[in-house]
Amino acid sequence: MRVLSYRPGMSTPDLNLLLTLDVLLAEGSVARAAKRLRLSTSAMSRALARLRETMGDPLLVRAGRGLVPTPRALALREQVSQLVLDAQAVLRPEQAPDLAELQRTFTLRCSDGFVENFAPALIAHIAAQAPGVRLYFLPKLDKDSRWLRDGSVDLETGVVGESAGPELRVQALMRDHFVGVVHSAHPLAQGELSAARYAAARHVSVSRRGLASGPLDESLAALGLQRNIVTLVGGFSAALALARSTDLVASVPARHTGRLREGLFSFALPFAMPEITVSLLWHPRQQADPAHRWLRDTVRSVCLAALHDDALAADQA
Repeated sequence: MRVLSYRPGMSTPDLNLLLTLDVLLAEGSVARAAKRLRLSTSAMSRALARLRETMGDPLLVRAGRGLVPTPRALALREQVSQLVLDAQAVLRPEQAPDLAELQRTFTLRCSDGFVENFAPALIAHIAAQAPGVRLYFLPKLDKDSRWLRDGSVDLETGVVGESAGPELRVQALMRDHFVGVVHSAHPLAQGELSAARYAAARHVSVSRRGLASGPLDESLAALGLQRNIVTLVGGFSAALALARSTDLVASVPARHTGRLREGLFSFALPFAMPEITVSLLWHPRQQADPAHRWLRDTVRSVCLAALHDDALAADQA
């Protein structure tokens, strides 16, 4: 980031315009920006005129009844937003939130398996510490980063893909591995299981993007094998529902589907399959927020406790 310096005879930039620019780019409307900053529409129009003159770019141009950002405005939007957030963080003393008095709604975007396995303990933990905090869980139907970028989601869990925004903050949450799942009377629940026997069975495959194959199939292809895939679904919950009521084999991440697999027969895959890393993702705008940091720490501690309890239960079984 370029540091603004002052020299005698040099006009000093009006840094208040940064806040104005941030709100204008976020709202895309002079009237809405004026309302947000508690200014008159004419005052906001004058501020936009000053910005245009200062920056040598129209920034927002009319398109029908609305305004659309210019290419330069689009390029500056994230940088300006971060500059304003950094300035606010510098000027505001950082304090740990008073959890007993905290009134906040956090939106988490995650898989059904995460909600099923970890949300009960997370909700109970937060209710005990911060009764005024509410959690909203949204289904994760894709890996589009816009939910975090536009602020409609506070925190996300999942495997980081190539489509994740490069600006996102990422922290590993847990390692997971795939297991096969069938109903208890399925032939694969009996006898020695080989990779060939596994591949020859009838399978339900999981892909949010509708892809016919994935990493599991690549591992089998290295052995010269191919799964007999007869149907495709968009999530692990649906795959397990089919495994419960048909002769289909579902292959799912073990830790994310522990409760969903109750009553079914689970088995280790009879071939090498890389583990996956499930991470927490959030936008940099939330990085310095003490309440958001508390939420991140809480999610991590609850998940670690749940995984520890699962490991103890497995050792005692």
